[in-house]
Amino acid sequence: MQNVFPGEVFANTDDFDIGIRQLLPRYDEMLEVITRCLPSTSGRLLELGCGTGEVSIKILQRCPDAQVIALDYSPRMLEFAQDKITKAGYKKRWIGIEADFGDWANNPNKFDIGGEFDACISSLAIHHLEDEMKLKLFEQIAASLIQEGCFWNADPLLPESPILAEVYKMAREEWVVQQGINLTEINAKRGISTTQGYSNQDRLATLDAHLQMLTKAGFQTVAVPWKYYGLTVFGGWLQKF
Repeated sequence: MQNVFPGEVFANTDDFDIGIRQLLPRYDEMLEVITRCLPSTSGRLLELGCGTGEVSIKILQRCPDAQVIALDYSPRMLEFAQDKITKAGYKKRWIGIEADFGDWANNPNKFDIGGEFDACISSLAIHHLEDEMKLKLFEQIAASLIQEGCFWNADPLLPESPILAEVYKMAREEWVVQQGINLTEINAKRGISTTQGYSNQDRLATLDAHLQMLTKAGFQTVAVPWKYYGLTVFGGWLQKF
């Protein structure tokens, strides 16, 4: 099997968009929730770990004035996303930068991306960081937002108990059967994830741990607009409502 960066999942980038939908229940619903949580009037947006550009395109479609700056440490994902976004007609409103967002959290002055973002979003990326780095990242996100800014993240969670771990596992297995998915074929297309920069194989945290880190980082209103067993969309606003 080919070695891949954490988050790349598949040895061939072309397999990602179909493959991730076969591995994760309600993937499109999860991404739709992220985009709906953003004000349609959003301007400057920061995306951490853009992957193949799926979230970027949804945001650019929903927010007509949005300008997205996307950080991703995978050259092949950035190239794929750039091609997809160009074909969709949004080339002038999207900038992809090859960068490790863990490095951005630790050394923000190295990156010429500015601040004053209306919002920050991420999907299926931050769970590759150790908890200490997750907190640093949340703090840097908070420092980069406007006063009314918000942050939304879609990620898998660490179950709070072995009982829930089994519940989540069974729910996913039943979903695979219902969809008629052949996991053996899908898994054969996956690569072997290796440590890259600040990212590792899955470093999951509980939902409560995430919300506590957000609060500590300065988000005064935290929320969980969507959850499906071990997958969630969580985040919040710097303001108190």
